[in-house]
Amino acid sequence: MATKTSATKEVQTSDSAVTAFARHESFHPRFGWLKKGFDKASEDSSVFLRDDSAVILGVGKNMVRAIRYWCSAFKVLAESADKVARVSSPTEFGNKLLSDTGWDPFLETEGALWLLHWYFLKTPCAGTTWEFVFSRFRQTEFTADDVVAQLSDYLKTQHSNLTIAESSLKSDVSCLLRMYSQGNERSDANEETIGCPFVSLGLIEQLPSSKLYAFRIGTKPKLPAEVVVAACLEYAQQTRLGQRSINLSHLLYDHLSPGQCFKLTESSMYSALETIALKDRGIQLSDTAGVAQMQFNQEPQVLADKLLNSYFDAQLGVKR
Repeated sequence: MATKTSATKEVQTSDSAVTAFARHESFHPRFGWLKKGFDKASEDSSVFLRDDSAVILGVGKNMVRAIRYWCSAFKVLAESADKVARVSSPTEFGNKLLSDTGWDPFLETEGALWLLHWYFLKTPCAGTTWEFVFSRFRQTEFTADDVVAQLSDYLKTQHSNLTIAESSLKSDVSCLLRMYSQGNERSDANEETIGCPFVSLGLIEQLPSSKLYAFRIGTKPKLPAEVVVAACLEYAQQTRLGQRSINLSHLLYDHLSPGQCFKLTESSMYSALETIALKDRGIQLSDTAGVAQMQFNQEPQVLADKLLNSYFDAQLGVKR
């Protein structure tokens, strides 16, 4: 029998850790939410479950659920079951980025936003619509209806045991477009369509006087090479465990690879890798028999953290 999801349900499936839709309560992530949720959960892991959680966080009840979701989806908090309910605790990544002595606790740099974007999409991704749009959807220009239709078809094929309410799909697509799209100043701009830091990444633009949106593919002037290469190293850690190299084609075109998540071309990816290889002897580029590879001489996560430490220290003038 098919399983019909509610608007805010996670569904366990046989081929995916979690299939999740519309858990954001129709709110895109807003300035300050991740830091606030992280700090409060650091003080009390059950903060989102408390009767006075809205007062503690200074937001409405629906926003409490949204903050809880986004903090978990961006992997700065992780949920685990205690004796009574699922509590939220800081992750290693959350501590590295958002603790008071972390890389960039107040998200002052573009690099922090790009890094969060990567962590949201990297496996396991807790936003099935985002996973589909950034790594399976092949149109470069599209309408919201195009995305909903193709997402629906994909789910019927890949998750035929589930019947997802169309309202949940539309809610997700609307949230995603508000979260990332630039351009075409909206005449209906209000509290629901402003205040999202990820718009500044410039990944999606709304075309003038049109319902069309388009991915911005290729070089991203505000995307630091350190973040690109750190993501490549983490992807290698996930998919090539124990190996010391990975083909550029895998970094560009595989499912939820950095190339897909950042919408990079081969030349823009190569440029980022080359920039870092010239500065860090731990990373090298090779081209053997026409196959370009990134090579590294240490555990990928160690090198990734080293790159990010260097980037954030330089950006924020921190001496560790």
